[in-house]
Amino acid sequence: MRYVLIFLAISALAACQSTGVSPEQQGKQAEARYQLGLSALQARNLPRAFDELMRAQELAPERADILDALGVAWRLHGNLERAEEFYLKAINMNPPSEVFINYGSLLLQLDRPVEAETYFRKALDNPRYRNPDLGYINLGDALLEQEKYEMAIAAYRQAAMINPRERLSQLREAGVYIRQGRIPYAQAVYESLLREQPGNRDAMQGMLSLLPRTSEPQSIIDRLKSFRDTTSAPLDRAWAEEQLLRLE
Repeated sequence: MRYVLIFLAISALAACQSTGVSPEQQGKQAEARYQLGLSALQARNLPRAFDELMRAQELAPERADILDALGVAWRLHGNLERAEEFYLKAINMNPPSEVFINYGSLLLQLDRPVEAETYFRKALDNPRYRNPDLGYINLGDALLEQEKYEMAIAAYRQAAMINPRERLSQLREAGVYIRQGRIPYAQAVYESLLREQPGNRDAMQGMLSLLPRTSEPQSIIDRLKSFRDTTSAPLDRAWAEEQLLRLE
């Protein structure tokens, strides 16, 4: 399953002109509208988000971060064509790396992984990009869609090297092994994850997906019992019980 990773960039205020309002005042108004728009996006209040972000764009039409946020809003709205329009406008304004990541993830959603790879690499070329681990995960996803398996694994491992605490890259790496039919490798990754985090449901679900292709089905059932007994989440425990009933 592909996770769509969305980031909202914050860039410096741009100078703009408006009758009767100084550029400094207009910049402050644009920033205030932008921040209100971001808050509305995070709350999934799209009508309010569009209202605030469109007002912000009127006040500061050259700000890449505002255009990027509008791209995110249109994407959440379901209009991917309009989202692409705003991302492309932002890209033409020397944007921060987050804009390249957002546009690349949209391209992945549009099944255009070759183009997506280009934009993920543009983001990662910037040594000041603040989330390179997530950038490498996205790059791995683009490479995986092109069946460049070893390159995808290398990207996921680079993400894990940058941020050893995140686990998504390891889950993705296991997914590559499954695509390749290298089931023992996938099982080894899931086992490692579950040793570190016995309550990691994503890893446990991945482990269960290996049945009946694995040569060690009983070890997976034992791991599921351990998960059931370890997790503190009632819904996860109920899910584990249901899976055990199905398997036994």
